[in-house]
Amino acid sequence: MQLDLSPLWISLKTSLLATFITFFLGIAAAYWMLEYRGKGKSLIEGLFIAPLILPPTVVGFLLLLFFGKNGPVGKLMEPLNFSIVFTWYGAAIAATVVAFPLMYKTALGAFEQIDGNLLRVAKTLGAKDITIFWRISLPLALPGIVAATTLAFARALGEFGATLMLAGNIPGQTQTIPMAIYFAVEAGAMNEAWFWAIAIMVISLSGIIAVNLWQEFRESSRGSRGEGGAGEQRSRERITQLGLRTYNSSATGLFVDIEKRLPSFHLQVFFNTNEQPLGLLGGSGAGKSMILRCIAGIETPTRGRIVLNGRVLFDSEKGINLPSRDRRVGFLVQNYALFPHLTVAQNIAFGLPKGLSAGAIRVQVEQQLIAMQLQGLGSRFPYQLSGGQQQRVALARALASQPEALLLDEPFSALDTHLRSQLEQQMTATLAEYQGVTLFVTHNMEEAYRICSNLLVLEHGKTVHHSSKYDIFEHPANVSVAQLTGCKNFSRAVPKSSEQVEAVDWGCSLQVIEPIKSEVSHVGIRAHQITFTGDSSCENTFPCWVVRTSETPHRMTLFLKLHSPAHNLQDYHLQAEVFKEKWATIKDQSFPWYVRLDPLRLMLMD
Repeated sequence: MQLDLSPLWISLKTSLLATFITFFLGIAAAYWMLEYRGKGKSLIEGLFIAPLILPPTVVGFLLLLFFGKNGPVGKLMEPLNFSIVFTWYGAAIAATVVAFPLMYKTALGAFEQIDGNLLRVAKTLGAKDITIFWRISLPLALPGIVAATTLAFARALGEFGATLMLAGNIPGQTQTIPMAIYFAVEAGAMNEAWFWAIAIMVISLSGIIAVNLWQEFRESSRGSRGEGGAGEQRSRERITQLGLRTYNSSATGLFVDIEKRLPSFHLQVFFNTNEQPLGLLGGSGAGKSMILRCIAGIETPTRGRIVLNGRVLFDSEKGINLPSRDRRVGFLVQNYALFPHLTVAQNIAFGLPKGLSAGAIRVQVEQQLIAMQLQGLGSRFPYQLSGGQQQRVALARALASQPEALLLDEPFSALDTHLRSQLEQQMTATLAEYQGVTLFVTHNMEEAYRICSNLLVLEHGKTVHHSSKYDIFEHPANVSVAQLTGCKNFSRAVPKSSEQVEAVDWGCSLQVIEPIKSEVSHVGIRAHQITFTGDSSCENTFPCWVVRTSETPHRMTLFLKLHSPAHNLQDYHLQAEVFKEKWATIKDQSFPWYVRLDPLRLMLMD
């Protein structure tokens, strides 16, 4: 007796159609749910994955109620003399419904694995949502989507219960392979059952194995290309000053007056700045990065106003909130957020104004490559570059969009000390040529001092000092600002006269030059400004003993106890820093030594 192969063709066309439908529906649903923040998200999620949880016969029963003669769809089709129940279309619908959850959940997982910074940076480069989806999200999620498609196909191919309920088992019309196996076993035709079981396993496993091999090939190909460029990339790590082209913009600068309320954080800042780089200095959680994200349009302030060169980017009272793509703001994040599936040239071109011809794009990309000392690297992928090269690509991409403001979020945090120093010099040269507004976020006090002319010091989301770097370092507004700028020595202070304060914690009275205000509560001096003298008659000079020392490659930190020897290693008043050459000349002198706290160097703080 000749074997009827119709179950094979019915299964293939049913599962292929179901996979085709779930491919588009699953990706659309996953991408929508990724951004959806409305009410009922849990309910929608439950409906999407219900066919994965419910028994197939229950799913089939519900489909039968929906598409049957008395169901809503059945009644709509009755005038057309068309029925879905017990037809091939019913089998395809049943396969689609049970395969959809696998496609949806796997695609959602693939989208969730994409670094959110990539999407945020793409928005600041002027890309529309549809562009970001086609050029960034979909390519990066492709391996997961291919796996999801394979799983959906295998699930549709093996569907039995729901198909039996909705489409029945009509040989040559709706009998798929799973039903052929079931009824062959019932009839005692074990050879036929074995044939169909092996056939469905071969088809399903072939797809899964093919996807695994493809993914392994991608990884090995990526690894080999990365190794090939390692030696050359080191030879190209020569850093020189950059002659970047500048962009014309009005000189009105940036005005920020915003408030952002979160359950565990309250940001409330007001400042304005012009073409001089402004450093945002503060500890972790101070609100530095949140300010940049609000300016870039990635986060929305609770209330306030942001104006850039006369253009209102955000105004809560007037209901203005420009999308990131329209703000003309360049954003350089900590991990650079280079698009991993695009080459260096394609990354830079992504930030170029839209509508340029292919020739103009090539010219401008090449100009940026030359300016950034990246010649010959245009065809490389980000993973084939060193950290310094990646940073320069990210900076070139940000500048290529001709931004009116450049936001730099700890751009050196991922680099080693040597490379950080080189790229810091490069950044200084770049910002000297750039004529827009620059905000530079860092928690490194020395880094902020070298790169920025002005500083905004933040603490717990509030501005505690905004001034030139010289004023902030010489006259910090309070103890918190002094600590953030590296001061280690503080004492409670009580005014005794117009020129004298009592340093309570140091046990001494100090002459000061700075006018004493009524709200003065502390006096401080920086460790490197403490001097040692042999003349004990000078003002503010006190006997001291070294309690312990701490060594760095070039300096010694001396922990000093004033007036008397220490009782233990924690019994000290001051920390003094001296170069090792100075330490070599004084370390063998007998105690007490004499330390002088120069009145010109003493800082009075609230």
